[in-house]
Amino acid sequence: MKKKRKYCARTLEFKIDAVKRMLAGENIKALSRILEVPRSVLYEWLDRYREEGAERLRGPGRPSETSEPVETPAETAVRHIAELERKVGQQSLEVDFLRRAFKRVKELRQTSTAPGETASTE
Repeated sequence: MKKKRKYCARTLEFKIDAVKRMLAGENIKALSRILEVPRSVLYEWLDRYREEGAERLRGPGRPSETSEPVETPAETAVRHIAELERKVGQQSLEVDFLRRAFKRVKELRQTSTAPGETASTE
């Protein structure tokens, strides 16, 4: 009768140590027995480590507390467009304000009736 294996969570340090031992040339079959980890899992850890480094060994569903989510180019573009739209909106408000202020100042200025006099700005 085949014994069913219970799922056992391994620490990141444990996985890194196992991968380093494999990379150092240690026999994987023997390492599998010593660490009590199936060879297929050891090879999976090795592949992940080679692809993206030690941080990838955390596995799915276990995000790093220190790493930030990776943004795809499309998400970066969407975020950048939204920032630019906000900036354009803010500038539009400022231009409208300045136009109204300039118009008000122009209306308040009194034109001079006598030659050589300066107009009042009060």
